Amino acid sequence: MTEATQTTKATKMTAGLTVGDLDKSIRYYAGLGFEVEDRWEADGKLLGVMLRAGEARLGLSQDDWKKGRDRIKGVGMRLWIGVAQDVDGIAARAKSAGVKLDAEPYDTEWGSRAFDVTDPDGFKLTVSTEG
Repeated sequence: MTEATQTTKATKMTAGLTVGDLDKSIRYYAGLGFEVEDRWEADGKLLGVMLRAGEARLGLSQDDWKKGRDRIKGVGMRLWIGVAQDVDGIAARAKSAGVKLDAEPYDTEWGSRAFDVTDPDGFKLTVSTEG
């Protein structure tokens, strides 16, 4: 294989989501164990954050509504968050923080343990052990 035909040797990928209520989304993801790593502000107004959970990063930015307030988000997309912890414990902590689970922790066909959630903007997430 030549350099021109080789696959990209990515070392990580970070998702960025545009959200309707940035503060609400920050609280939601905190319930899943994320913390704010970086903040972007302009004229004293919070425009976005980079969240971190272990080595995973998730960027959130406040929607500016230029594409309309009725714009549908999250359709046809799911984020998978691999964890090296007890999924049942993470799910319990998330529920106690007010996160509604779409699916209680379950065993997958491929040998991992997972649960599913939908964030306030409709983005689907699965939190799973790496099986």
